[in-house]
Amino acid sequence: MLQSKRKFPLAFWIFIGLILGILAGIGLMKTPHIAVEYIKPFGTLFLNLVKFIVVPIVLFSIMSGVISMKDIRKVGKIGIKTVIFYMTTTAIAVVIGLVFANVFKGTFGQISTSGLEYTASEAPGFITTLINIFPSNIIAPMSEANMLQVIVVALFFGFAVITAGEKGKAFADFVESANAVSMIIMDAIIKFSPIGVFCLITPVVAENGTAILGSLLTVLTVAYGAYIIHMVVVYSLAVKAFAKMSPLKFFGGMMPAIMMAFSSASSVGTLPLNLECTEKLGAKKDVASFVLPLGATINMDGTAIYQGVCAVFIAACFGVDLTLGQQVAIILTATLASIGTAGVPGAGMIMLAMVLQSVNLPVEGIALVAGIDRIFDMGRTTVNITGDAACTLIVSKLEEKAERNKA
Repeated sequence: MLQSKRKFPLAFWIFIGLILGILAGIGLMKTPHIAVEYIKPFGTLFLNLVKFIVVPIVLFSIMSGVISMKDIRKVGKIGIKTVIFYMTTTAIAVVIGLVFANVFKGTFGQISTSGLEYTASEAPGFITTLINIFPSNIIAPMSEANMLQVIVVALFFGFAVITAGEKGKAFADFVESANAVSMIIMDAIIKFSPIGVFCLITPVVAENGTAILGSLLTVLTVAYGAYIIHMVVVYSLAVKAFAKMSPLKFFGGMMPAIMMAFSSASSVGTLPLNLECTEKLGAKKDVASFVLPLGATINMDGTAIYQGVCAVFIAACFGVDLTLGQQVAIILTATLASIGTAGVPGAGMIMLAMVLQSVNLPVEGIALVAGIDRIFDMGRTTVNITGDAACTLIVSKLEEKAERNKA
């Protein structure tokens, strides 16, 4: 039994867990409470274990990555390349979302907008966002799992170790040891991924199966069509052109993380598996340790597609035909909001509220899609983590090329 199991990679077992979970969810559609009460708790347990190790992984892996570079300027160069990639692909993503939505908006079903109620969370202003990036103490970011602040803490300590030189060696050794220990814990948790995926996807299908077949099917189909096109076209071209890697090899190597992201709908929760997949594909450890945690926080390509599709859908429901200027405003707002709302709980909904306000659409329209937001979220999270991986491999390849030229 054990010998036969070793013949199959983890991706195979995760895929089996995903398929069995979907089938179990379909079988429990008439009695979804069984899935919610008896299966979902084990999915939550698995997700809790993943979230438990995420903060140490982010903290120590970024510190380790920065320290191993031994040059603050090198960290800055990698950071600039990473942010440029994320901002560019986010802008492309929202354009793809708008194009798909405009092409298919005639097929959107008529949904009544009477009696809609939705109270949007207030989006943080620029000054508030800037202040919130820097923690007031070292414990709060870790206890609250505020990834943006954890990244800042890791960068400060990493830079300080480099600056301290010989005096910082003992701390650097501790960081390296803590990072290795965290990775061992991560590997142990990841082995339970197939069971976790099964327990996470079953209640989603059991509860939303009927809703998927309802009047919102079209907008879901349009969003997922845009998700797939963005992944297959944009990321394939990017990894082929800049990372010199076959798209088939890229998506094949990313499959465990992709399936984990789809079932969990958590970019941060998928981070440990994403680290493992990208390193197996050849990404440099120091680059992956820096780029992936940053991407899990600020890269929102899938969310940007969601903004574009939902904005056109909500406008159609209210009988509004968006102008070209309004759609350009949506592109700019969604791209900038992906950074502005980084690390904020419910960032997707806050971003959508900002997008709707930017083109004077009623924020109450969010209520039209809020009921199936989890299904949207599964797809957009998958796009987000795949973009993180593409960026990691590209930046890693560019750094290797730069080092060769320097040598």
